Amino acid sequence: MNWLTLSDKQVMDLVTPIMDNLMDASTEIDHKRHVRDFSKKMKSIVTKQALESQCKAYQATLGFFCKRELIGIVKKKTDVRVFWKQWYSKSDDEFLAFIHVIQGDNKLEVINTSVS
Repeated sequence: MNWLTLSDKQVMDLVTPIMDNLMDASTEIDHKRHVRDFSKKMKSIVTKQALESQCKAYQATLGFFCKRELIGIVKKKTDVRVFWKQWYSKSDDEFLAFIHVIQGDNKLEVINTSVS
């Protein structure tokens, strides 16, 4: 897929459901669902135990993911990166949510994502 040929709306129509799933699955600490769209390499990094540990830690101090606001989209021919301001339920601070997506063998694949 040549991401440069897609409009920002088209990119967001593809990426938003993936990010929504990541956020929801993280809140529910559902590993299988959380890694659903991950590349093979990402799946090997984000183990069930690692996800559970990370989720419990941020939920205890920051709460759950709330709203997010689009900051921007960075498109290349082979991949796209989307950045949002992200908020948690127990914090007034602003965080950066990020997802990096490529076209895999028959589906989009997340090759990097984070909230910091």
